[in-house]
Amino acid sequence: MFRRSCKIALTLVAVLFIVRSAGAAELVIGSLAEPSIDPHYLYVATNIAYSNHIFGRLVNYDENIRTYPGLAVSWKTLDDTTWEFKLRKNVKFHDGSDFTAKDVVFSFNRIPNVPDNPGSYISTISGIASTKIVDPHILIIKTHKPVPTLPIELRAVAIVSEKVCKGAATADFTSGRAAIGTGPYKFVEYVPGKRLVLKRNEDYWDKKPAYERVTFRIFSNNEARMAALMGGVVDMIDFVPPGDVERLKSRNFNIFKRPSDRIIFLVCDNTRDKSPYVTDKNGKPLDKNPLRDIRVREAISKAIFRKAVTQQVMGGLAFPASQLIPESWFSFNPDISVEKFDPAGARKLLAEAGYAEGFGLTIHGPNDRYVNDAKICEAVAQMLTRIGLKMKVETMPKSEYFGRMISPENEFSLYLMGWGNSASGDSSACLLTTVHTYDKAREMGSYNGGYSNPELDRIIEEAALIVDEAAREKMLQKAMAVAINDYGTIPLHAQSVIVATKEGIRYVPRADEDTLAMNARPGK
Repeated sequence: MFRRSCKIALTLVAVLFIVRSAGAAELVIGSLAEPSIDPHYLYVATNIAYSNHIFGRLVNYDENIRTYPGLAVSWKTLDDTTWEFKLRKNVKFHDGSDFTAKDVVFSFNRIPNVPDNPGSYISTISGIASTKIVDPHILIIKTHKPVPTLPIELRAVAIVSEKVCKGAATADFTSGRAAIGTGPYKFVEYVPGKRLVLKRNEDYWDKKPAYERVTFRIFSNNEARMAALMGGVVDMIDFVPPGDVERLKSRNFNIFKRPSDRIIFLVCDNTRDKSPYVTDKNGKPLDKNPLRDIRVREAISKAIFRKAVTQQVMGGLAFPASQLIPESWFSFNPDISVEKFDPAGARKLLAEAGYAEGFGLTIHGPNDRYVNDAKICEAVAQMLTRIGLKMKVETMPKSEYFGRMISPENEFSLYLMGWGNSASGDSSACLLTTVHTYDKAREMGSYNGGYSNPELDRIIEEAALIVDEAAREKMLQKAMAVAINDYGTIPLHAQSVIVATKEGIRYVPRADEDTLAMNARPGK
């Protein structure tokens, strides 16, 4: 099966083969995700990774999610709601113009005004009340309330040039006209669905990357991406399917892996009296939404054999999750255990809730965003079928999926999500964004369209204001316990970062899963 699939995939990618000279002149990366060149359009980790090549940020992360200075050389609090950022001097944009505090303020102001944005970055700046430019390289940021994680959250905010980007639309970034940053690479060409080409910024203020030219070739299909590496079309690939790791090793490809910061989980629609993809066993819509009953949500969780998902679907390169943040991270709650697989208990709960004969339910998910995302949906659906639910599975490209999921009226009843916790370094951003009730006016719950618990909202908001780390951790742990015990969110597993390269290339994988050409270098 694998050989036949690879033969088909090789046929698909053969037209892209280019004979390239050896050495550090060019690196070709086979990438899962299509990029958004506009760094403020569609807030997902893969877009942050792409934009890191072209655009700088005030605060940077290393591969272990430790912060270090970027375009800001230092930052400190003047009081609980006032921050001073000192900016790096003598930094140039790719067009030769100077980087100043005006560009930072312009970037902040642009984020909420990007039209038709299916996933805004507004949550990263929602705590900011005002900014004051002291001089070209000193910026004062006032927050509405204490925001102890502000420097970490600003890591996701790309700084664009006011001179170039004033009035620019997303299409102007796609064409390259507005793709002018301060990053280690310059924009050369973007052909949607095919490739993004970059060249090294020889005037970059920091250490220059090893490769002079980088081409990202887009293969949303896992088999095509694998075939491209094995056929010599690309030098490395990201998001390697766990089941293919040993095959690549046997063919002398290098494998670089580590646990990631991302938790994969399910969300249940417990807010609507009638949910769009809940039916009776014959497919007729139900007048009453069974997902509003906590016993039904608990039954769904108990029916999922997480060990089977991590071992069989994820090839042993994932870890069953008890909550929405990985073990050992700040704010992880040690009192929450991984849900035990208990199909008999699940059937009993369904009967108690009045659904002994089950009902119809569709699980939705992306098919090109997370590792084996479509396969995870299929596996979960099969497990739920065994407790009497009549399941359907619908997966789609992330460009469609997030647009339908992140909407004032979320279209789904049960859906797959993933969250990388590097956005805040703790569970605060995840809780505020994925399980807090959707509230557009207050810029909360932007990735949650199906779950609501007012008591949980109160605890999350209280935790976000606590400056003392020990007290904040305790409150975040309390919030996580409420979210998990209410079964509005059902954790599945923490996935791993897996990157493969041909011989002669070394790569440092990152906990935040960002695929960065800057982390690759020639070497054995």
